[in-house]
Amino acid sequence: MDFASLTLFLQSAAIGVLIAAPVGPIGLLTMQRTLERGLAAGLATGLGAAAADAVYGAIGAYSVRWLIDLLASAKTPLALGGGALLLVLAWRTWRAPVASTAAPARDARGLLGLAAGTFALTLANPATIISFIAVFGSLGGGQPSSQLSPLWMVAGVLAGSTAWWLLLTGVIAHQRRRFTAAWRQRINQVSALLLGGFALWQWVQLV
Repeated sequence: MDFASLTLFLQSAAIGVLIAAPVGPIGLLTMQRTLERGLAAGLATGLGAAAADAVYGAIGAYSVRWLIDLLASAKTPLALGGGALLLVLAWRTWRAPVASTAAPARDARGLLGLAAGTFALTLANPATIISFIAVFGSLGGGQPSSQLSPLWMVAGVLAGSTAWWLLLTGVIAHQRRRFTAAWRQRINQVSALLLGGFALWQWVQLV
Protein backbone atom coordinates (compact mmCIF):
# COMPACT_ATOMS: atom_id res chain seq x y z
CA MET A 1 0.00 0.00 0.00
CA ASP A 2 1.55 3.31 -1.08
CA PHE A 3 1.03 6.62 0.73
CA ALA A 4 -1.77 7.78 -1.61
CA SER A 5 -3.70 4.53 -1.11
CA LEU A 6 -3.21 4.69 2.67
CA THR A 7 -4.49 8.28 2.75
CA LEU A 8 -7.55 7.32 0.68
CA PHE A 9 -8.20 4.33 2.95
CA LEU A 10 -8.03 6.46 6.12
CA GLN A 11 -10.24 9.17 4.62
CA SER A 12 -12.81 6.55 3.63
CA ALA A 13 -12.61 4.96 7.10
CA ALA A 14 -13.42 8.35 8.61
CA ILE A 15 -16.43 8.58 6.27
CA GLY A 16 -17.54 5.12 7.41
CA VAL A 17 -17.45 6.22 11.05
CA LEU A 18 -19.27 9.50 10.36
CA ILE A 19 -22.07 7.76 8.45
CA ALA A 20 -22.47 4.95 11.02
CA ALA A 21 -22.16 7.05 14.19
CA PRO A 22 -25.30 9.26 14.15
CA VAL A 23 -28.07 7.77 16.29
CA GLY A 24 -30.81 6.54 13.97
CA PRO A 25 -32.92 3.38 13.73
CA ILE A 26 -29.87 1.15 13.09
CA GLY A 27 -27.90 2.58 15.99
CA LEU A 28 -30.92 2.31 18.27
CA LEU A 29 -31.56 -1.29 17.22
CA THR A 30 -27.91 -2.19 17.74
CA MET A 31 -27.84 -0.71 21.24
CA GLN A 32 -31.12 -2.37 22.24
CA ARG A 33 -30.02 -5.81 21.02
CA THR A 34 -26.64 -5.50 22.72
CA LEU A 35 -28.31 -4.61 25.99
CA GLU A 36 -30.95 -7.32 25.76
CA ARG A 37 -29.09 -10.18 24.04
CA GLY A 38 -25.40 -9.51 24.48
CA LEU A 39 -22.33 -8.46 22.53
CA ALA A 40 -22.66 -11.07 19.76
CA ALA A 41 -26.24 -10.04 18.90
CA GLY A 42 -25.41 -6.34 18.93
CA LEU A 43 -22.26 -6.80 16.88
CA ALA A 44 -24.09 -8.96 14.33
CA THR A 45 -26.65 -6.18 13.96
CA GLY A 46 -23.95 -3.54 13.48
CA LEU A 47 -21.94 -5.64 11.03
CA GLY A 48 -25.03 -6.09 8.87
CA ALA A 49 -25.23 -2.31 8.60
CA ALA A 50 -21.48 -2.09 7.92
CA ALA A 51 -21.84 -4.57 5.04
CA ALA A 52 -24.66 -2.50 3.55
CA ASP A 53 -22.53 0.65 3.91
CA ALA A 54 -19.76 -1.14 1.99
CA VAL A 55 -22.19 -2.09 -0.80
CA TYR A 56 -23.42 1.49 -1.16
CA GLY A 57 -19.83 2.69 -0.87
CA ALA A 58 -18.85 0.42 -3.75
CA ILE A 59 -21.70 1.74 -5.89
CA GLY A 60 -20.63 5.31 -5.20
CA ALA A 61 -16.88 4.65 -5.51
CA TYR A 62 -17.15 2.76 -8.80
CA SER A 63 -19.82 5.18 -10.11
CA VAL A 64 -22.17 2.43 -11.32
CA ARG A 65 -24.44 4.87 -13.13
CA TRP A 66 -27.23 2.51 -14.11
CA LEU A 67 -27.53 1.15 -10.57
CA ILE A 68 -27.44 4.65 -9.08
CA ASP A 69 -30.29 5.68 -11.41
CA LEU A 70 -32.23 2.52 -10.54
CA LEU A 71 -31.94 3.14 -6.80
CA ALA A 72 -32.89 6.79 -7.23
CA SER A 73 -36.02 5.79 -9.16
CA ALA A 74 -36.90 3.22 -6.47
CA LYS A 75 -36.76 5.74 -3.62
CA THR A 76 -40.46 5.48 -2.80
CA PRO A 77 -40.79 1.67 -2.64
CA LEU A 78 -37.50 1.45 -0.71
CA ALA A 79 -38.73 3.98 1.83
CA LEU A 80 -42.11 2.23 2.15
CA GLY A 81 -40.48 -1.17 2.57
CA GLY A 82 -37.93 0.13 5.06
CA GLY A 83 -40.63 1.84 7.10
CA ALA A 84 -42.73 -1.33 7.16
CA LEU A 85 -39.73 -3.34 8.35
CA LEU A 86 -39.09 -0.79 11.11
CA LEU A 87 -42.70 -1.10 12.28
CA VAL A 88 -42.38 -4.90 12.43
CA LEU A 89 -39.20 -4.57 14.47
CA ALA A 90 -40.88 -2.03 16.74
CA TRP A 91 -43.82 -4.42 17.36
CA ARG A 92 -41.52 -7.34 18.09
CA THR A 93 -39.36 -5.25 20.41
CA TRP A 94 -42.42 -4.05 22.34
CA ARG A 95 -43.80 -7.57 22.76
CA ALA A 96 -40.49 -9.35 23.39
CA PRO A 97 -40.43 -11.00 26.83
CA VAL A 98 -37.63 -9.93 29.15
CA ALA A 99 -35.88 -12.62 31.15
CA SER A 100 -34.86 -12.03 34.76
CA THR A 101 -31.24 -12.05 33.59
CA ALA A 102 -29.90 -10.90 30.24
CA ALA A 103 -29.13 -14.07 28.28
CA PRO A 104 -26.51 -13.68 25.54
CA ALA A 105 -27.35 -14.87 22.01
CA ARG A 106 -24.70 -17.16 20.54
CA ASP A 107 -26.59 -19.25 17.97
CA ALA A 108 -24.80 -18.74 14.64
CA ARG A 109 -27.97 -19.07 12.57
CA GLY A 110 -29.78 -16.53 14.72
CA LEU A 111 -26.89 -14.09 14.57
CA LEU A 112 -26.78 -14.39 10.80
CA GLY A 113 -30.48 -13.58 10.70
CA LEU A 114 -29.90 -10.43 12.78
CA ALA A 115 -27.13 -9.32 10.44
CA ALA A 116 -29.20 -10.05 7.32
CA GLY A 117 -32.17 -8.11 8.65
CA THR A 118 -30.08 -5.04 9.41
CA PHE A 119 -28.35 -5.35 6.04
CA ALA A 120 -31.73 -5.21 4.27
CA LEU A 121 -32.95 -2.37 6.49
CA THR A 122 -29.86 -0.27 5.76
CA LEU A 123 -30.11 -0.90 2.03
CA ALA A 124 -33.73 0.27 2.15
CA ASN A 125 -32.59 3.78 3.10
CA PRO A 126 -32.14 5.78 -0.14
CA ALA A 127 -30.44 8.62 1.75
CA THR A 128 -27.44 6.38 2.39
CA ILE A 129 -26.43 6.04 -1.25
CA ILE A 130 -26.99 9.75 -1.86
CA SER A 131 -24.54 10.47 0.96
CA PHE A 132 -21.94 8.07 -0.44
CA ILE A 133 -22.23 9.40 -3.99
CA ALA A 134 -21.83 13.00 -2.83
CA VAL A 135 -18.88 12.28 -0.52
CA PHE A 136 -17.06 9.87 -2.83
CA GLY A 137 -17.56 12.19 -5.77
CA SER A 138 -15.63 14.94 -4.00
CA LEU A 139 -13.17 12.56 -2.36
CA GLY A 140 -12.23 10.84 -5.60
CA GLY A 141 -12.10 14.03 -7.64
CA GLY A 142 -8.45 14.70 -6.93
CA GLN A 143 -7.27 11.11 -7.02
CA PRO A 144 -5.14 9.80 -9.85
CA SER A 145 -6.72 7.22 -12.11
CA SER A 146 -6.20 3.81 -10.55
CA GLN A 147 -8.13 0.58 -10.50
CA LEU A 148 -7.19 0.12 -6.85
CA SER A 149 -8.46 3.50 -5.64
CA PRO A 150 -12.17 2.53 -5.50
CA LEU A 151 -11.22 -0.69 -3.68
CA TRP A 152 -9.39 1.27 -0.97
CA MET A 153 -12.46 3.49 -0.62
CA VAL A 154 -14.77 0.52 -0.06
CA ALA A 155 -12.33 -1.18 2.32
CA GLY A 156 -11.98 2.04 4.30
CA VAL A 157 -15.74 2.51 4.67
CA LEU A 158 -16.13 -1.10 5.82
CA ALA A 159 -13.27 -0.76 8.32
CA GLY A 160 -14.53 2.55 9.70
CA SER A 161 -18.12 1.41 10.06
CA THR A 162 -17.06 -1.88 11.66
CA ALA A 163 -14.77 -0.08 14.11
CA TRP A 164 -17.66 2.11 15.24
CA TRP A 165 -19.98 -0.83 15.86
CA LEU A 166 -17.23 -2.69 17.74
CA LEU A 167 -16.71 0.31 20.02
CA LEU A 168 -20.42 0.96 20.60
CA THR A 169 -21.41 -2.65 21.30
CA GLY A 170 -18.31 -3.25 23.43
CA VAL A 171 -19.11 -0.34 25.74
CA ILE A 172 -22.78 -1.31 26.10
CA ALA A 173 -21.99 -5.01 26.62
CA HIS A 174 -19.58 -4.07 29.40
CA GLN A 175 -22.37 -2.23 31.23
CA ARG A 176 -25.34 -4.50 30.47
CA ARG A 177 -25.22 -6.45 33.74
CA ARG A 178 -25.98 -3.24 35.62
CA PHE A 179 -29.51 -3.15 34.16
CA THR A 180 -32.29 -5.08 35.88
CA ALA A 181 -35.06 -6.84 33.98
CA ALA A 182 -37.45 -4.00 34.81
CA TRP A 183 -35.10 -1.41 33.37
CA ARG A 184 -34.50 -3.50 30.25
CA GLN A 185 -38.27 -3.79 29.77
CA ARG A 186 -38.59 0.00 29.90
CA ILE A 187 -35.70 0.42 27.47
CA ASN A 188 -37.30 -2.08 25.07
CA GLN A 189 -40.57 -0.17 25.15
CA VAL A 190 -38.88 3.19 24.55
CA SER A 191 -36.85 1.63 21.73
CA ALA A 192 -40.03 0.25 20.15
CA LEU A 193 -41.69 3.67 20.24
CA LEU A 194 -38.64 5.35 18.70
CA LEU A 195 -38.39 2.71 15.97
CA GLY A 196 -42.05 3.27 15.15
CA GLY A 197 -41.40 7.01 15.09
CA PHE A 198 -38.51 6.55 12.66
CA ALA A 199 -40.78 4.47 10.41
CA LEU A 200 -43.51 7.11 10.36
CA TRP A 201 -40.99 9.88 9.75
CA GLN A 202 -39.59 7.95 6.80
CA TRP A 203 -43.08 7.77 5.30
CA VAL A 204 -43.86 11.44 6.04
CA GLN A 205 -40.77 12.47 4.05
CA LEU A 206 -42.33 10.90 0.96
CA VAL A 207 -45.26 13.32 1.03
